[in-house]
Amino acid sequence: MKIRTYEIGDTQKIIKLFYDTVREVNIRDYTKAQVDAWAPADIDIESWTKSLSSKFTFVAEEGDTIAGFGELEANGHIDRFYCHKDFQRQGVGKLILTQIESKAQDLGLKKLFAEASITAKAFFETQGFMAIKKQEVERRGKKLINFVMEKYL
Repeated sequence: MKIRTYEIGDTQKIIKLFYDTVREVNIRDYTKAQVDAWAPADIDIESWTKSLSSKFTFVAEEGDTIAGFGELEANGHIDRFYCHKDFQRQGVGKLILTQIESKAQDLGLKKLFAEASITAKAFFETQGFMAIKKQEVERRGKKLINFVMEKYL
């Protein structure tokens, strides 16, 4: 498995990974209505391309398959962070997070923070993040629970 930076040609595969993961993995912790609001069928490719390109986005690749991706913002916020539904619990997230932490240190950041889903909370805890608060967020009119988590580098 290799970790590399995002390329515009990755966008379609990343969107599919996100969509499939939310609908097949996160569905364990959220209702169908919540998942439908979180990962709608009509994802805007242009806005995703812009978003992925504007951050430090790392991609885990196994052959021709994108196994996961994670986005780091310049302020230390880990935005989207997803592992392919078929690559869960295989170390993909840890590889991506290691790359994010390395980049954060290069940027002189002292802290990383994320808004982790119920599903992702345990992963972030095993990587040294602490849950600071539980919060309710809204996506397309549906309320979802997630956790503000942080880690000092």
